[in-house]
Amino acid sequence: MKRFFLLTICAMMSALSTTVLALDREHTLKVYNWADYIDMTNVLDKFPDWYREQTGEEVQVTYQTFDINESMLTEIEIGHEDYDVVCPSEYIIERMLRLNLLQKINKDFGSTPDYTQLVAPFAMEKFQEMAPKGSDIRVSDYTIGYMWGTTGWLYNPALVSADELRSWGAITDPKFYGKIFMKDAFRDVYSVIVLYAYRDEIARGEVTRSELVEHITPERIQRVEEVLLAAKDNIAGWEVDFGKEEMAKGKSWMNLSWSGDAQWAIQEAEEVGLKLEYLVPNEGSNVWFDGWVIPKYAVNTKAAAYFINYMCMPENAILNMEEIGYVSVIASPEVLEWANDEEANPEALNLTYFFGKEATAVHANHIQYPDVSVIERCALMHDSGEDTKEMLAMWSRVKGDNLSMTMVMVIVLVVLAIIVFAIVQTVNKHKQQKLQRKVKSRRR
Repeated sequence: MKRFFLLTICAMMSALSTTVLALDREHTLKVYNWADYIDMTNVLDKFPDWYREQTGEEVQVTYQTFDINESMLTEIEIGHEDYDVVCPSEYIIERMLRLNLLQKINKDFGSTPDYTQLVAPFAMEKFQEMAPKGSDIRVSDYTIGYMWGTTGWLYNPALVSADELRSWGAITDPKFYGKIFMKDAFRDVYSVIVLYAYRDEIARGEVTRSELVEHITPERIQRVEEVLLAAKDNIAGWEVDFGKEEMAKGKSWMNLSWSGDAQWAIQEAEEVGLKLEYLVPNEGSNVWFDGWVIPKYAVNTKAAAYFINYMCMPENAILNMEEIGYVSVIASPEVLEWANDEEANPEALNLTYFFGKEATAVHANHIQYPDVSVIERCALMHDSGEDTKEMLAMWSRVKGDNLSMTMVMVIVLVVLAIIVFAIVQTVNKHKQQKLQRKVKSRRR
């Protein structure tokens, strides 16, 4: 009887615990974002108070980070993880739309202004390009932009000049033997090197940059592979995150970099008296976007929608940009005023594509806000879809056959060190054994 009573109590406690957890989940916002991609103190931590002010409801934030788009997607698609709001990149948003993994964002915020309307029309147009082919989906119903940027060369001007990097062809220049760090991201690398591989066709008007980036063919994959294989001795390493740190420490000449990482590295380098610069080569580049979405399996969709709206507030957009170095898609007057700093940026840029007709001469940071002449050479990166397998095979061949001589020498030296250490250990062991035999013979 006593045992039955204890079991009953345990069952009741378990049921109560489950109920409490369920209630907590209804008042929890699960955010899944890239690492180092938000102002934790001034933006994220203040969301619960703002949400309470707007709705009268309580919410607690569970914040988790990911470092690879595909791993995040797998958790949602296969694991049915109940994240409420996630920040994938453009090609993953495109794939999630195609796989029906997203919910519409409810933009009825009551008396709270709809700050999502402050997203630059330029970004809205690019996001619409993510719509699955043949569909009439309005992408802005399912995702709101967060940050954006370009891909280019981050470089040390004391070691390499801007003129030497005006083309992506610098990747194959023998003078950069073992001096280049490349992104370990096959889509990003492909989408810029394909522009170099087809530079003549682009110049003759036979193909556009957008067509090259969006429509992947075996021939285009092969031509990109040929360029990358020709550059194998120049590549010191493949990286996702540490390249910017190596550059900031002055340990590398150049790095194929995302503009936000470049901005971060430049600021870090300045603190130790090192100058770094960034440029987009003449052939062009990709223009990439990350955006907020509410996945199919989300639970707290109301708080998720309010969170997305909160992130679009101009003051929060500015705080996030100052913290992480990337550029918000928000194009409000407050953001334009923040970006316009003649003392810091003497050169005036034409940013009408982003801020509108009033932005013909803005003294903005060219890394964060490229001139219209740069944007005209950029194309949106897309999901490789059915071509992903062939792209990955190419990437495997390139990286597998891409040990630079510097890396080979390092590996050889490590192996030799191990061999020498083993030989020394064996010799010492034999000496000790010989000494022990002599001692034993004396004792006899």
